[in-house]
Amino acid sequence: MNNSLEAARECLQRSQDIVFFGGAGVSTASGIPDFRSATGLYNQMTGSRYTPEMMLSHEFFIRHPDEFYVFLRSSLYYPNAKPNAAHYALADMEKQGKLDAVITQNIDELHQQAGSKVVHELHGSLKRFYCSRCHHPYPARKVYTQDTTPHCEVCSGLVRPDVVLYGEPLDPEVFNASIAAVRKADCLIVGGSSLVVYPAAGLLDYFRGGCLILINRDGTPYDHQAQFVFHGDVGEVLSAISPVYSFPTLNIPYH
Repeated sequence: MNNSLEAARECLQRSQDIVFFGGAGVSTASGIPDFRSATGLYNQMTGSRYTPEMMLSHEFFIRHPDEFYVFLRSSLYYPNAKPNAAHYALADMEKQGKLDAVITQNIDELHQQAGSKVVHELHGSLKRFYCSRCHHPYPARKVYTQDTTPHCEVCSGLVRPDVVLYGEPLDPEVFNASIAAVRKADCLIVGGSSLVVYPAAGLLDYFRGGCLILINRDGTPYDHQAQFVFHGDVGEVLSAISPVYSFPTLNIPYH
């Protein structure tokens, strides 16, 4: 396993088909908490009668839609969040023809705001809502500016976010497109993911390229398979190893 920023950057310069796969750690620098870290959402709600996993489940949404929307507005809505260095570094790599696609577990659309065009949203987006009965689109602005549970203006059905809740399958079209991108990649960068949530983490099993780069504050089950492992901020590391950035001096732990 190599452990230098320079070597990782050279690997990216040689690569022709780079794919990025990211998790919640990509957006923490934008002020959006992750889920499983010590300061993450799951550890912030120890006093609640329901766990976040329960409240983000399909069953809870159907049985307790009012409480679901209170939780969504209070804990998942970050209207002032802006793209950070990680999002912009990836968008620049795509503009330069180095990055084929972004695969994200996040539901904040910050990659698109930064300028990325090819983004596979494994878990959907909290910027889109639709009727659970007739599937008619519902304006996200109305969801976040009212304090009642939204219902369809066409059929009065319960409105839901366009996200994958616990107990629901991933969109097969999005997942298959993600698999195809990973299979084609000669370099896969994984950032801000604990790689413990399946089936998303299973995407790494489809990678056949020669350069796997893992960037995360903590270790992952796949660290031993990677050519490069950096335990640090995703934006800082990406800015340092990006072939379209100048190389800065950073104090990042290498493993």
